[in-house]
Amino acid sequence: MNTRNLMDQLLKAGNDLFNNTGSAPQQANPQSTGQSPLNGMLAGAGGGALAAGALGLLLGSKKGRKIGTKVATYGGLAALGVVAYKAYDNWQKNQGVANATPPQTVDRLPAPEAEQHSRAILLAIIGAAKADGHVDDRERELIDQEIARLGADTALQRWFDEQLRQPLDPVRVAAAASTPEMAAEMYLASVLVVDEESFMERAYLQELVKQLKLDPALVSELDAQARAAAG
Repeated sequence: MNTRNLMDQLLKAGNDLFNNTGSAPQQANPQSTGQSPLNGMLAGAGGGALAAGALGLLLGSKKGRKIGTKVATYGGLAALGVVAYKAYDNWQKNQGVANATPPQTVDRLPAPEAEQHSRAILLAIIGAAKADGHVDDRERELIDQEIARLGADTALQRWFDEQLRQPLDPVRVAAAASTPEMAAEMYLASVLVVDEESFMERAYLQELVKQLKLDPALVSELDAQARAAAG
């Protein structure tokens, strides 16, 4: 399994879990028992099959946020590219850029370039998921198991585990953006994951915007498209 396929699984699994259509069992509020969301859910499953659980809780928080239903419904990673394309295209038009080149978002790229974009977007999602500090050592281990179960190859598993274990660093995350479109996609994925009511997550997102060097007008357009996708 390559990164793009893994991203499709990740987006769809997170959506299925929080819409109660995944195979992860429903549990009482884990905060009431002092457990993390992931450990609480797995305790109810007897530590058995993780199904969408680890992935959904990588994307989610204790408040149960989720990647927007429309993003998953329209086709996982490709849909995120479509949303990024619309935002970027609108921004170009609003800037009055004559004969602008159409945005080269992940949904419009040949396989090698799409794989590079996918890896950067996944890195952004991992960073955003860690911004509230809820991914602890046990959860990292369980997420690793789920990635392996989904069929990721050894190199991708190793990379994913390494990113989970890295200290949270928006500078390092932003450094993966080699094109403006990639930066826009990374921000869009991040804003769909973070809980802006959380000070830590909001601060992380603000620093990520700074490090990605995104135009404020583009950020506003991406925010608007993110709200529409999550509606």
